[in-house]
Amino acid sequence: MKPPKQFSNSSPEGNSEADFEQELQEVERSLFLLKERYNQVQSDREQKAQWQQRRQELQQNKNPTPEIKAELQQIKQQLEALELNLESQLFSWRSFKKPFWQAVRFGGMGVIIGWILKSCAG
Repeated sequence: MKPPKQFSNSSPEGNSEADFEQELQEVERSLFLLKERYNQVQSDREQKAQWQQRRQELQQNKNPTPEIKAELQQIKQQLEALELNLESQLFSWRSFKKPFWQAVRFGGMGVIIGWILKSCAG
């Protein structure tokens, strides 16, 4: 009678299990980063709405004083910073990494095939 098959890291089954665990950890990290980014976006949107409301209140003032003008300028800068923060990190190098390298690989293959065909035809 044969002994039961044991799994080890050197067997193909062990390697695929280790690969699966590594991929699972990567997915968990990506999910965690996505959740963090979502929370940051929600927070930034709330802050943006508050700053816009305050700006609107100050702009409705009939007699703007230098303090009001300075506060409006500060609010403008805060809103610009929030806009930049909201726009950034929506696309990261990671999200473009795979398509970028596929384009480089297949584009490069297309150039090489083109050269070969040109040299054969010419």
